[in-house]
Amino acid sequence: MTIVKFNEVLDAYELSDFDGLVDTRAFISLQRGTVHIVSHDLEQEGEPPEDIDGGDYLALPDKAELCLGRSLAIEFTQEQLPGDIDTVWEYFRKRGAYGHFKHLLERKGRLQAWYDYENAAKQDRLSAWCADHGIGLT
Repeated sequence: MTIVKFNEVLDAYELSDFDGLVDTRAFISLQRGTVHIVSHDLEQEGEPPEDIDGGDYLALPDKAELCLGRSLAIEFTQEQLPGDIDTVWEYFRKRGAYGHFKHLLERKGRLQAWYDYENAAKQDRLSAWCADHGIGLT
């Protein structure tokens, strides 16, 4: 079993999760238990291993793979603001959904609750993903 520091996995995930603003990917070395970030847009310390695209590396998942997008916002709304679920569903049928969603949460005084919920879900789902791939965390 590969053992990796969770804070390194989380940091790498967050760097690679900029919704396309930067070209960044993160990998875990299954042999060494190290985390590597490959970016064409960010300055990096050192070079990634030469065999990163063909070696024994596992790419970290993206937001969609961890179901941290629309479905999480719907889940939060169902739990925290069930009276607003139809409104939130309507938001996610159009462009600008997250802006509208966050504005609603701000008006309802639930924006920080959303950030806390989202962060906990990200950590839980990333931990579960690692376990599913035989990666132990410290």
